[in-house]
Amino acid sequence: MSTVFKSERPTFPKMLELHGLTLGRRVATTLQVNVGKRCNQACHHCHVDAGPLRTEIMDEKTIMRVITLMDRSREIRTLDITGGAPELNPHFRTLVRAGRERGLHVIDRCNLTVLSEPEQEETAAFLAGAEVHIIASLPCYSKENVERQRGKGVFEPSIQALRALNALGYGHDPLLPLDLVYNPVGPTLPPEAHTLEQRYKAELGEHYGIAFNQLLVMTNLPISRFLHLLLREGRYETYLELLVQSFNPATVPHLMCQDTISVGWDGRLFDCDFNQMLEDPMAGEPTLWNLESLDTLAGRRIRTGSHCFGCTAGHGSSCGGSLA
Repeated sequence: MSTVFKSERPTFPKMLELHGLTLGRRVATTLQVNVGKRCNQACHHCHVDAGPLRTEIMDEKTIMRVITLMDRSREIRTLDITGGAPELNPHFRTLVRAGRERGLHVIDRCNLTVLSEPEQEETAAFLAGAEVHIIASLPCYSKENVERQRGKGVFEPSIQALRALNALGYGHDPLLPLDLVYNPVGPTLPPEAHTLEQRYKAELGEHYGIAFNQLLVMTNLPISRFLHLLLREGRYETYLELLVQSFNPATVPHLMCQDTISVGWDGRLFDCDFNQMLEDPMAGEPTLWNLESLDTLAGRRIRTGSHCFGCTAGHGSSCGGSLA
């Protein structure tokens, strides 16, 4: 799985070349839409740099353009809505309804605590009624670790939200999947997903009566807040070396950048959510406004960087969890 390099550290394209691998953009099946950076939390690991003071938000005109291009793209099957806290966008429900009316699998990436914010009291019921798949961040089953990463006072509202979602059928009804997301607290690779999932289910079930479907295990990528933390602590080079030495070629065929289009709050397009946060647009710098169909993006070169080693380390990491 890993390779030891005693000379100069290879770039990501060079690593692919060494293993006889290539990356190529296929016709997209997933449209991941970041509807804004506004959030009710400011988590230490957040690669979006989201928070309560952020003002960037996708407007109604851009939301409607997303819907237009969904109609013109023949292979889109999944609408993955993210943020920030996507529920805080005033047009969030318009986008959800549009996706469901078109028969798409709609995902809401929810931080859980937003469900107890003012004017969000009916959001959980709305999501259940629309049969939206919820993927919720809960970096640990212990209060101490959750609040170390996400801030004090976050754990109890998260547990309350999970209980409320369970009461609506989430985690029980096959039409209402509820997945949780784990990120390591520090600069380490996440453990194997299945074993950790069993521990999560045992701890959350026994202590809080909470049920969920899957645990998605994700690696912290060295960008945005987590990068700043690594640099501040003098641990960036060590962490990047860990990612490089843990490169797993079996993850490459499953990297999400090959069949996912990431849409920024302002309508710019990116190969992945992480490139979006690095302000590194898709080759040719397309936007929602200069395309007639998302299908025309197939075949474009995928832009990569050192952060891509985070997606290919160990068991791999993507917005859908492990890759290999």
